[in-house]
Amino acid sequence: MSLRQHRDFRQLWAGDTLSQFGAAIGQFALPALAVTQLAATPFEVGALSAAETAAFLLVGLPAGVWVDRLRRRPLMLRADLGRFVLLATIPVAWWLHVLTIAQLIVVALLVGLLTVFFDVAYQSYLPSLVGREHIVEGNAKLQASQSAAFVSGPALAGVLVQAIGAATSVLATAFGFLSSALFLLRIRAVEPSPVRTERRGMRSEIAEGLRFVLHQPTLRAITFCTGTSNLFNSISGAAMLLFLIRQLGVDTGIAGLLMTAGGVGGVIGSLTATWWTRTFGQARTIWLSLVVLCPFVLLMPLAEPGWALSLFAVANLAFSAAAVIYNVAQVSYRQAICPDHLLGRMNASVRFLVWGTMPIGGLIGGGLATWLTPRGALWVGVIGEALAVLWVLASPLRTMRDLPTSQAV
Repeated sequence: MSLRQHRDFRQLWAGDTLSQFGAAIGQFALPALAVTQLAATPFEVGALSAAETAAFLLVGLPAGVWVDRLRRRPLMLRADLGRFVLLATIPVAWWLHVLTIAQLIVVALLVGLLTVFFDVAYQSYLPSLVGREHIVEGNAKLQASQSAAFVSGPALAGVLVQAIGAATSVLATAFGFLSSALFLLRIRAVEPSPVRTERRGMRSEIAEGLRFVLHQPTLRAITFCTGTSNLFNSISGAAMLLFLIRQLGVDTGIAGLLMTAGGVGGVIGSLTATWWTRTFGQARTIWLSLVVLCPFVLLMPLAEPGWALSLFAVANLAFSAAAVIYNVAQVSYRQAICPDHLLGRMNASVRFLVWGTMPIGGLIGGGLATWLTPRGALWVGVIGEALAVLWVLASPLRTMRDLPTSQAV
């Protein structure tokens, strides 16, 4: 049976789609608000970028323990409602003329804390909702929604920012999380209670999840590849809007359209991910997608006003397509091989290691944009993104077609 006929998955899918649309708008609107209305310095933009992901360093590993101890859907509901309330404070503060860069950074940090718990619970909840035999299909559909949001999200955000202001546009992000919570409430399936095992203390349980990830050569290579890519992608991300708006003189509407190319690439990646894994094998897809598509990212810093702006769009499209194909293959593998009682800690360990590099990258990107100019920071970021594949090429994945599930012991 296709998951299109799975009622509860449809609720999860619909809620996630609206949430992703809101998040895509927010990822453009928040830095645009800082750059265009609050006169943020490059370092402050980098600090805002770092705050959005710093929570994975702060609570990433303990979050996995809690997710394994609690039912996942109620935890996701609380996270969605909390993010709605926090983001709603931004337009309120703007209307009252009291909004500051400090408030943006604090809200971004707190939203990030709730996102850690939501994301770890979310990846751990999917296998129990749809069954392990459907997780590749489920991940592909969810990635398609995320990519569709990123197709129209930045462009819509650019239009909204110009029409109603960046601060008011943040409301779209807040209502996206509220919508996600309402759809989660409609899921009828009773989530099984967590398996109660002897609790050995937070440190011991965290260590068990880290050992599962780091002691397997394939998982270790995937984790280090993703972490390296995220580090340099965050360096690029901290400089992108500064590069487009301040260095190239592009208005926010055009900048949004250029960022939309990443969403187009993501849709292409999600629609072709199953073809890649079926044609080349799941293991080979993980590195082949990066080898074929990631070098195009080197075109991004070559963008100039006029026709050469298209180089930014092409680079963004190719990198996003590679990221989605890669993620569908490696996330589905992780979910398939991990025992239920370790899913939360496994996902949290991976997220800690791969997302924990992002706030560091954001700070580095802000500093490099000040020291080298935004274009210089972009060069550092894209070169690192293109080379991240070396981790998996140097691992057993290079000689494998499919990933052996027999390692999951």
